[in-house]
This record gives sequence, C-alpha cells and structure tokens, in this order.
Amino acid sequence: MQQPATDGETGPDTERFRLRSFVELLIAHDQVEIHDDPVPLTTLARHLDGNEKAVLFRKAGPEQVEIVGNILGNRARIGYAFDLPREQVPEEINRRLRNPQPVVEISSADAPVHEVILTGDDADLTKLPVHLQHAMDGGPYISASVDYACDPETGHRNAGIRRMMLRGPKEAGVDLTAPSDLQAIFRKVQARGERLPISYVVGSHPIDLLSASLRLPGDEIEQLAALRGAPLAVVKGVTNDVLVPADAEMVLEGYLDPVGWSEEEGPFGEFLGYYGIMKRNPVFCLTAITRRRDALFQTATISGNRLANTDTAHIGTILTEVAVWESLKTAVREPVAVCATASSGGLFNTRVAIRQRVPGEARNAIAAVLGSIADTKNVFVVDDDVDVTSDSQMDWAMATRFQPDRDVIVQEGFRIIPLDPSLEGARTGAKAGFDLTLPFGKRDRVDMTVSVPPDLDNVTARFQTVEDALADGAKSFGELVASLGSDDGREVVRALDVLRTAGRLAREEEGQYRLSDSTTNG
Repeated sequence: MQQPATDGETGPDTERFRLRSFVELLIAHDQVEIHDDPVPLTTLARHLDGNEKAVLFRKAGPEQVEIVGNILGNRARIGYAFDLPREQVPEEINRRLRNPQPVVEISSADAPVHEVILTGDDADLTKLPVHLQHAMDGGPYISASVDYACDPETGHRNAGIRRMMLRGPKEAGVDLTAPSDLQAIFRKVQARGERLPISYVVGSHPIDLLSASLRLPGDEIEQLAALRGAPLAVVKGVTNDVLVPADAEMVLEGYLDPVGWSEEEGPFGEFLGYYGIMKRNPVFCLTAITRRRDALFQTATISGNRLANTDTAHIGTILTEVAVWESLKTAVREPVAVCATASSGGLFNTRVAIRQRVPGEARNAIAAVLGSIADTKNVFVVDDDVDVTSDSQMDWAMATRFQPDRDVIVQEGFRIIPLDPSLEGARTGAKAGFDLTLPFGKRDRVDMTVSVPPDLDNVTARFQTVEDALADGAKSFGELVASLGSDDGREVVRALDVLRTAGRLAREEEGQYRLSDSTTNG
C-alpha cells in the first residue's frame, strides 16, 4: 500500500505520533517526573529504576540534552497511547490490524527527522547521551532503538526492538542471537558476503514500539500504519535506502558488517530481571545520524527486580494479551478478561477470567493458553467476579478457591525462553495451569457466595409489615429491610421476634426467614 506523496496534497500528520507529543500527553495526565536541573548520565538509571512515572530529564549529561525514559512503565499509559481504557487495547489492536492504512513516502526535505543531518566525522555515536543502565552491563546501551531493514528476497520491510552497545564513534554491538526475522534476513545477506543496510530509530511513539514487537507475517511498515490507525509518512535514509517513519525523533543509519558474529556483546540486564551473558554478535557500522532540531532522546527501562515498572514488561503484557484473547475464542464460550502480569516480564504469568457456561471450561482455557502461547509459563483461570488486574483479588481466589491436589495441571516438555534462569541450561521446561474457579453450578450456594455490603439506599416499600413480606415468600434479612423500605432495620428484628415467640417463624437451609408451615397452611 505504499504510495508517493502527490504535489499539493497534504501528507500524513508528522506530529501526532511523535514521541514528544506523547510525552506532553503524559505530562497533562501527571504521569511524568520532570528533572529541570542538570543530571549526570551516570545517575539516570537510579532515577528510572522502579519509578512508576515516566521520567523526563531536561538537562542530561554535559551536553544538557533532553532524555525521556520509562514512557510505558505502568499499565495505564499504554491506554493513553491508543486513547482508550487499557483493557480495550488488545481488542483494538486486532481491529486495527484488519484495517490497512496507506504508507506514504515523502521527500527528505519534508521529513522532520531530516531537519538535521550528520555524516562523516560529525556522525558519532559517542556524542549521543547514552548511559550505563545496569551495574554489570558491557557498556552504555541504546535501549529504545527500533531497527528497520528489508528482506532482499521478499521485499518485506522488517522492524524490531534491539539493544545497541556502544563500541566507539562508528560502531555498536547488536543482539541477533535469538531467532528473529532480522536474524534470518541478516543470514541471507551474510551468505552473499554483502552488507545489510539497516536504520535504527531512537525516539518512537509507543505504538511504534508495540508494532515492532509483534510477531506477524508480512510487511511491518504496513503493519505499523495499520496499528496507528492513520496514514504513515516514511522517508528513505540519506546514506541507505531503508524506509523509516518520517516523524521519528532520531535515526541512526548504517549497515551490519557481513563478517558476522564477530565481536563480543554484553552482558546486559535482560527483561526477566537478570543479566544475559556475553555473546558474539554482529557489528553495526554507522554512516549517518539524522534527527529533528528539537529531538527528544529515548531510553527504555528493562531489567531489575521491579519489572512491573519497566517499558519492556508492559510491551510484553500487550503482546501476550493479544495472543491469549485469540487463543480463547474457540476454547471457551465467554472469556471476560485477560491480564498478563508485568511483574513476570509481561510473558510468564497470565490471568484469565471466564464466565463458565458448561463444565470443564476452566481446563479448556488452561490448555488453550499453554498450548498456543509459547512464552506463557503459568496461567491462572478465575471466575468473572474476580478482577484479574488486582493482585489482592487474585491472592484471595488462590486462597479460597484452589486445592493443590485437585486444581493444578503440570505438563512437561515445552519450549521455554532460554533466558529463564530456572531452566538451569535445559532446552525445555514445564508449564502449569491453576484452576481458581468455583465448582461449576455451585456459585448460588450461600457458602460460595461472596460477601458484599447490602445495597439498601433509596429502597421503596413493597409491604406494610414483615408478616406481609414473608407471606410473599422466604426472604433474607436484607431483603426484608428492602421490602419494607426501611432505612434502619431494627424494627425488622422486633417483628421477627414477635413471630418467633408466637411460633410462627421458621428458617430455610441457607438462612432466609419464612412463615412456619402451620401458619402458611392456615
């Protein structure tokens, strides 16, 4: 669907989806911690670690540039990116992916990301405000970079999120050890002894980050346009022909050296909270830096023991939830809610709420998720009266609706992410499903009914006396109060006492009051 811009035609909006515009939106929602005073690069990570807010540094490093980090570090902020409540985002993603949008190539002169162009000695990675993120990292990392490349055989454009370890003014190590589309593309080009042209965007709207993380077939530039739900302006590089979003904050143009897996890269703090070991990886060679005049540099939060406040975890939650919703469509009749927990990296622990219509649906949900979502290790299924986003309600369901000998399903032999330290080097591992639902068909029993405050505000009297109310049928104490329109309730106690003393009151098995049989039979 790519098309060139037409003379005199208004092109796509290049401000709506820029990173700075999103940060301004977050500021309006009190979601940003702003540092106006100068901040050394070596202290940025400490300010970002575990922070519930995005963090904007107005004067970072000796150059006193603007840096923003942790833009997706809580559940609500993904909703802001789509202008929707967070729980509606997975469904909206699937809806948008079914509705293509045009990709419009614009000229360099019209591209905001080409307002400043640096080549030759002026293009220097070590002049960028890149900081050390974790104590044992192999060096400073650009952690919020989205790479764009093209498959030489299919012509499909590819996008992904990959870190870049600074090696010098013109070189950075990139991680290509995990199976990915980019790894496959690089190996095709490497087999020919050719360079792979590639560009890294630093400073992307959250939707761009999510799109680059999706594992879908096809052209990922077109996918990004669809996911934005709006036409996408793209521009070719000044030193390569790679197309990138023209509204980006900054682009690093260059190529991957065909020498291959030739240099050590890492260690680096990974998205599960532990370090990934040093690996041999390709080297990115810089040929140009292009940027906006007021470019906002971006850094991502990734690791540590407070994953619930990291960018990567919340990106992971969306990817998992989109996939889980799809898997449940044919497994259960009425899925209600899905929550992948950010504290498990957004992938490992998934919660599902269902409205059971037939016996066995909780087990069906468990089987569907564990069998189709490779990265989910544990799935917890609850009834629809439990809020899957609430840790306290999930803990309550585990405590009161779960029996370990009856309600846990463990299966072995699954492929698990190698970064999971609990594997201890194994290539496969186990997965578990936890059935935290009430027994089917028994939710109406009083001993399985959740206790809630009575709803007795502004009730209207239907009967004049307690005896009249009970003549209509058995009722709980609260129902008697409501049927009399009482705003007190103690007069009901007195009336029940009179009936009891006269031998005219009885109780149902689950506690409702009724007139005794001798009374009702006349």
